[in-house]
Amino acid sequence: MAQAWAKPFYNSKKWIECSKSYKQSVHHECERCGELGDELHHKILLTSHNINDPEITLNWEHLELLCFICHQRQTWGRDEATIDGIRFNKDGDIMHVAPLKTQPKRIL
Repeated sequence: MAQAWAKPFYNSKKWIECSKSYKQSVHHECERCGELGDELHHKILLTSHNINDPEITLNWEHLELLCFICHQRQTWGRDEATIDGIRFNKDGDIMHVAPLKTQPKRIL
């Protein structure tokens, strides 16, 4: 879930275009496991101090497309969501999903 100070960036035309282009460039595949990638990860932690620096926020060298599970591993050091069957959507709202261990593989 994006912090309040980051929401204008994530809603910006520049980020949306960058994100779309980057995902297409890696064929929408997680760059770690090859599954469908759905979470664009910034390799450099974004803060309120660097959120307006395009060299960090929009630079493809600092981006990595990950699937949900690989992003969980990267961000939290574990595979599970906080509560099994619960996940946050891109707006930070709670959504119910199948438990991670039973989710089918995604196909493009």
